[in-house]
Amino acid sequence: MTMSMTKERPVTLTDAAIARVKALIERSDKPVAGLRVGVSNTGCSGHSYVVEYAEAKRPFEEEIEQDGVKVFIDPVALMFIIGSKMDYVEGKLQSGFVFENPNEKGRCGCGESFHV
Repeated sequence: MTMSMTKERPVTLTDAAIARVKALIERSDKPVAGLRVGVSNTGCSGHSYVVEYAEAKRPFEEEIEQDGVKVFIDPVALMFIIGSKMDYVEGKLQSGFVFENPNEKGRCGCGESFHV
């Protein structure tokens, strides 16, 4: 299949993100199909990323399957995060999923929210 015939993923995951998604799914108390990524209206810049367990795909969600993990993209969030890279970073004081989003026009000072 040529590149022009393949559909570009709305979000790609790094190896660290894939490993973390697998670990979260394995330790979930109930069966889950994957993780759901969304955007909420909050923070000083307007939007914040939301990552949560997904028991099943919801209507109109975009489904990404990469290296054995599934991520469901909330349809409202898609226009804000299309083309993003989802990573998982562990630091001394904080760890979590981070997004490299080409649509962002700015972030708040604390880095918790963004605007497009």
